[in-house]
Amino acid sequence: MNKIDLHTHTICSDGTVTPTELVKMAADIGLEKIAITDHDVTDGIAEAESAALNFPNIEIICGTELSSLYNEREIHVVGLFIDKNNPHLESALSELREKRLLRNRRMINKLRSLGLDVTYDELTALSKGKVITRAHFAALLMNKGYVKSKDEAFSRFIGAGKAGYIKREVFSAEKSIRLILDAGGLPIIAHPFSYGLSEYALEEMISRFKSWGAVGIECFYPTHSYSETTYALTLCRTYGMLPSGGSDFHGSNKPGLGLGTGYDGNLDVPYKIYNDLKEKKYGK
Repeated sequence: MNKIDLHTHTICSDGTVTPTELVKMAADIGLEKIAITDHDVTDGIAEAESAALNFPNIEIICGTELSSLYNEREIHVVGLFIDKNNPHLESALSELREKRLLRNRRMINKLRSLGLDVTYDELTALSKGKVITRAHFAALLMNKGYVKSKDEAFSRFIGAGKAGYIKREVFSAEKSIRLILDAGGLPIIAHPFSYGLSEYALEEMISRFKSWGAVGIECFYPTHSYSETTYALTLCRTYGMLPSGGSDFHGSNKPGLGLGTGYDGNLDVPYKIYNDLKEKKYGK
């Protein structure tokens, strides 16, 4: 049975379960360590920690997943063991939220210019006050009958380059890593094979990220093949970094993906990973 999951999402970003529900789900399947890593926020951590008081066998690891720009490509950096109340991190995330709000309003205006009867109030109602993502735009377009699926929403209106899309502002990768370090966290390169990089470009990126302070690579991930996991572990040894892993659970926004288990139980994150990361954070 899997006992740790170091990459999860709640309704505080683009997941579909509350932090409390996530903790209950973790308890039901026997997880002992779970990292809350919502996109560009830390809002759900306090609720998860409170819920975990009812489950003494579960430890909540404070985290976030920062969307970052590197060589004109969006790369995600997971931060583990962060101080959720760090003022520098919270200030930067607050600034990012303001930019995202502006972008969301501009996207609504673009969709309306295309003849779609959608409003910002409808969008915020769907998000229930949490971070608005393009998944919420897709849900709104589905609710209004303009598309039949989220995939269609992206392919017709809100995918990159489509008529309703506006590129969002994100931190540079170097800034993301620095923010995580300043908050006492461990910066981890998330799902390294999802960016379409060649082996040369991937290794160049890993080397650069390490020079900025990144300490780990997400080796265990639901969409990784056996050879990709093996290669990622080799990269950790080559560059002196630590492996990490998690389900990237999003609830119903990623159908078939189980918390702690991946797709059809294909995910097995070794418990030793937690121990090694914790030692990196706190020392022996």
